[in-house]
Amino acid sequence: MNDYLIRGTAMDGKVRAFAVHTTNLVDELRQRQESWPTATAALGRAASVGVMMGAMLKNEEKLTIQIKGNGPMGQIVVDANAHGEVRAYADHPHVHLPSNAQNKLDVAGAVGREGAIYIIKDLGLKEPYKGSIPIISGELGEDFTYYFAKSEQTPSAVSVGVLVDQDTSIRKAGGFIIQLMPGLSDEEITTIEQSLSQIKPVTELLEESKTLEQILQEVLPSVQIMDQMDVKFRCQCNREKVQDTLVSLGEVELKKIITEDGQAEVVCHFCNEKYQFNAEDLEKLIQK
Repeated sequence: MNDYLIRGTAMDGKVRAFAVHTTNLVDELRQRQESWPTATAALGRAASVGVMMGAMLKNEEKLTIQIKGNGPMGQIVVDANAHGEVRAYADHPHVHLPSNAQNKLDVAGAVGREGAIYIIKDLGLKEPYKGSIPIISGELGEDFTYYFAKSEQTPSAVSVGVLVDQDTSIRKAGGFIIQLMPGLSDEEITTIEQSLSQIKPVTELLEESKTLEQILQEVLPSVQIMDQMDVKFRCQCNREKVQDTLVSLGEVELKKIITEDGQAEVVCHFCNEKYQFNAEDLEKLIQK
């Protein structure tokens, strides 16, 4: 199954819903980052949330998620846009911990149970929107639920999951976000809360070959799907951008690199693409 995202509404537009299948995306992140299972699960959860939050944007708007916990993974960074494109990396992807009390991958232990999550949205204005919340669990689904309630004043339920196979490849990954808009009655809210309390983990539903539409119907039987889009990994790095970064170092630093190393190698955090510059290349940048 190809990765995709759906967006829908329910209860006369008073509830909006997003669901995403990210199995291929997360497996690509695993391969590019060479991440170990627990780190892969954390990175995949963060990227799945990023895709859905990106779908809440318009046109050329984009966002960056920075998860700075006190766990061994260090910082997790996710970039996403309104077109289903996402990239992500972790400072330390070689993290794998013993299973937690629920016999599942200990994502909270890898991320850390203390720290903060920062959301930066480029909405095309002079200054980007910036929001932040303290990490409350490190499981990420709960943390982003808290973010929407506190920073965006939108009661939400965020569920994300990654199922890692024995060979460390990704069996299933995905998630959903349910958001309550103004105008819902107490009875309607109670009905949604009851459905959410009874629903199986999203990876379990995907393992049962449930479609994203069927998963949303488990919570919102009256959901109407408004649109669908493909989801894919995409990195914006290229040689020209890397050259600009090197030029920004200044003439003195570039000459020092030529003298001491004779060349420069720049590796992209997100895709692990390597860009090589020999002494002649660096001399041209100095002239530039």
